Amino acid sequence: MTGSALDDALALHGLQVAGAFQISADDALPRKDGSLILISPAEPAFWPIFTATTEYHDGQSDPMDRWSRRIGDALAQDFGALALYPFGGAPFLPFYTWALRSGRAWASPIGFLVHDTGGLFISYRMALLVPWVASPSTSPRPCDSCTDQPCANACPVGAFAGGYDVTACKDHLRSPAGQDCMTQGCAARRTCPVGQGTRLPTHAAFHMRSFL
Repeated sequence: MTGSALDDALALHGLQVAGAFQISADDALPRKDGSLILISPAEPAFWPIFTATTEYHDGQSDPMDRWSRRIGDALAQDFGALALYPFGGAPFLPFYTWALRSGRAWASPIGFLVHDTGGLFISYRMALLVPWVASPSTSPRPCDSCTDQPCANACPVGAFAGGYDVTACKDHLRSPAGQDCMTQGCAARRTCPVGQGTRLPTHAAFHMRSFL
């Protein structure tokens, strides 16, 4: 199996490779050679694919996490890999650190990850620990050429001033004034020029409801 075959398999589920790096013996992972490949939604194609699944319609909790585990486990079996997930309880795996190591994601001015194509809406559904060496793909940090950095001042309640004020954010989302963020997605994330407009409003609203 090759990286191109994995790309084709991911595309069937509205997913894509969002970064990769070669692991070493120092990494606390079951495999000591090969690569860790980070998988994210390929937006906007992802949302209509996900909303056609059984998990989305069965009325049970955590539909996207359950779907991700089903798809990730199947991919791992097909490619001789181990699937790892950012959900499921403590101890949580260091996806933030892994994203930074990929060379395609960085800390943004508001502290959230910013990705070279996904911008501030980047999310990782899984990682695959594969037995081959993935070809590295790195990009410049987009914030370095973003002179205005609008994300830093876009939050209506200043929830990112001096760190992330989760309480202020959630209080705003529960208010009438917060319905724009609830239905369209986080105002700060939406201002990022990278990947702007790729997340569908219904997809954004799904995550905002889950967060609240």
